[in-house]
Amino acid sequence: MFKTFANIFRIPELRSKVLFTLFMLMIYRAGYHVPLPGVDQTNMKAQAEKQTRGGDNSAAGRLANYVSIFSGGNLSQSTIFGLGIMPYISASIIFQLLTTVLPALEKMQKEGDSGRKKIQEWTRYATVPLCIIQSVMWLSYMRSEALILPEYRRSMAFWTMGICALTAGCIFLMWLGEQIDEYGLGNGISLIILSGIVARMPSMVFLVREQMQTGSDSAGGMNVGKILFLIASFVFVVFGCILITQAQRRIPIQQAKHTRGRRIYGGQRQFLPLRVNHGGVMPIIFAQSLMLFPGMLLGWLHGLFPSNVTLGFFNSEFSARGFLFTITEIVMIYFFAYFWTTVQFQPKEMANQLRDYGSFIPGLRPGKRTADYLEKVMMRITYVGAAFLCIIAVIPTAISNMLQVNGQITSFLGGTGLLIVVSVALDMVQRIEANLLMRNYGGFLSGGPGQKGKRIKGRQY
Repeated sequence: MFKTFANIFRIPELRSKVLFTLFMLMIYRAGYHVPLPGVDQTNMKAQAEKQTRGGDNSAAGRLANYVSIFSGGNLSQSTIFGLGIMPYISASIIFQLLTTVLPALEKMQKEGDSGRKKIQEWTRYATVPLCIIQSVMWLSYMRSEALILPEYRRSMAFWTMGICALTAGCIFLMWLGEQIDEYGLGNGISLIILSGIVARMPSMVFLVREQMQTGSDSAGGMNVGKILFLIASFVFVVFGCILITQAQRRIPIQQAKHTRGRRIYGGQRQFLPLRVNHGGVMPIIFAQSLMLFPGMLLGWLHGLFPSNVTLGFFNSEFSARGFLFTITEIVMIYFFAYFWTTVQFQPKEMANQLRDYGSFIPGLRPGKRTADYLEKVMMRITYVGAAFLCIIAVIPTAISNMLQVNGQITSFLGGTGLLIVVSVALDMVQRIEANLLMRNYGGFLSGGPGQKGKRIKGRQY
């Protein structure tokens, strides 16, 4: 492995890409520590520490944890990068869905690079109003929690400055991501999210150390047994994430033979890989985003009618991640897994492409029979992928309740953040591997020249 790291810096082009990517990420982390003027940073930090140590499972606490994944850290301070890259991600998701609904956008996407660049330009324009809306919501939340200095709470200049600063911060992060895409290594937006998630890990290590000092008998206390179990669980869950991310259902494809003159071409047997977790991290993002609203709505209604027993029961179930919350979240993950697969996976178009290239699935006629078969296979393997996403979503809460451990610590054992880290890390390893093997260097997962080794391959089911 150390030899592979050395090989990375022996290739000038790869070395420049890696160093440029690291430099852009350093700029992002430096800007994260630039505070937003007019915000009471002392109260902000005190409230964040209270939520972190108390393991707040309320709707507001879950919203803060969810936003922290895309904003680059916890809510210990409000900075010019307070929105993170979340508005741009929302705009990208909206245009991905619109591409499958509007024929004009679908036609434009099929035009090639020119069409995709046009859609990308519209995505940037759509990011600006989303930034303004989320900036107003974020500043309103801070005012309601008395996190803004009293002299600035009703100042129009502060609101204008705050909205412009948060919007400019998000647009700057979007530009950083595009620079990494063009001159660096990997997907820029994904790397920015990855760096924000990884930056939270040292604070969790210090939190574990603090709770070890409280003793194992107190609520939320940590002992050696709990720490070893958490480490083993983390390794096991990461291993499972890698397997399910790389898992594929390989369908045999036979090429038709073509005779040209006296030579025969084709007739080769290949495989069509279908990912088990085709939706990736999107189903769990959609499900967890929508599951924030029932808790907030029920909490507001329970505050208006505190004597209502029914509202109190549902409020406790949906605010403390109770049984009903878990069941509803599982149902939502399954729904969005099939929904996203239906949106992204087009079996009819794939069957037509196989027919146009002279390929077919043995035993099936090209056209509708092939499309129906591909759709049937994808529906079956999506069930397995959705089940895995449900397990990943439930594991942090289950371990937190079982061991009486802070939910902030167990959040690294599953959920959206872990899936993003694993998928982005695998993508980076594959990109570096491809650059090394292209220049006859041994990669991370393959032997050197003349040595036996294995490259990353999808696990077959």
